[in-house]
Amino acid sequence: MKTRPLGNTEIQITPIIMGTWQAGKNMWVGIDDDEITKGIRAAFDAGITTFDTAEQYGEGHSETILGAALADVRDRVVYATKVFANHLKYDQVISSCEGCLKRLKTDYIDLYQIHWPSGSWGSEIVPIEETMRALNDLKEQGKIRAIGVSNFSREQIAEADQFGSIDSLQPPYSLFWRQVEKNEMPYCVEHNISILAYSSLAQGLLTGKFGRDHQFEEGDHRSKNKLFANRDNYERVQTALDRLRPIADRHQCSLAQLALAWLIAQPQTNAIAGARNASQAVDNAKAGSIELSSEDLKEIDAIGRTVTDSLDENPVMWSF
Repeated sequence: MKTRPLGNTEIQITPIIMGTWQAGKNMWVGIDDDEITKGIRAAFDAGITTFDTAEQYGEGHSETILGAALADVRDRVVYATKVFANHLKYDQVISSCEGCLKRLKTDYIDLYQIHWPSGSWGSEIVPIEETMRALNDLKEQGKIRAIGVSNFSREQIAEADQFGSIDSLQPPYSLFWRQVEKNEMPYCVEHNISILAYSSLAQGLLTGKFGRDHQFEEGDHRSKNKLFANRDNYERVQTALDRLRPIADRHQCSLAQLALAWLIAQPQTNAIAGARNASQAVDNAKAGSIELSSEDLKEIDAIGRTVTDSLDENPVMWSF
């Protein structure tokens, strides 16, 4: 798989990135450690060299699984992890990074990201200057190679950028969830900040595997996703999927692969895609080789807007 530079760094990332929120198990159901581990290795064997995780995913369990799965090929992979909103004071950032390093079994993190802005989810307000000072010190010490932010607005990215180099933004972004295109994407394009899109398959909706009557198991956070929970949104999604299927058939690929191929064709954008097992990981990797014409991209874009034009501007995907 061809790689791309991460922001203004020399770090090379794959346009398809394996996400490992599900590896933490918390807020997911039916997740098996052995199957996830096989999925991580299968992703690597299929050409994915960039893996995204966070200390918040299962209170470090995701990082532990990832670190064990790829320990023998650490020099050939890129680790992106995150510090949570309740750990943004100077000493907390330093301590959190040390924990991530231990769980990932490494002495450096390629991309260390602020998971949510200070104040999110009831966390204490910490000046971004203080958080960035800690991140810059970690970078100077060689413990991290690049700094990123996640779930930040354009204004918040610009503020953080005043205190150090921001090389990536991780927003929710898919064919069915596109708020980032309005304000944040233009800023990222202007400043050469890589976009690492999470929920790039709209939490599974773009696989086409969830029919009109689907019900999630108790404990599955996706039941709170606005695209699933709002029946009008969900019906628009199903109609859009019906229109996307002939395009996928034309390219001899799955709906998920088509959606990922569309996403990585957008400005500055790379797609984080999770997988429960080896088969899903390999399928995701194949999206990196799909070539879409300008006509394909326009057609897919128009279909996606039949869903997104009815959404509000709140970028948070869930109604917790």
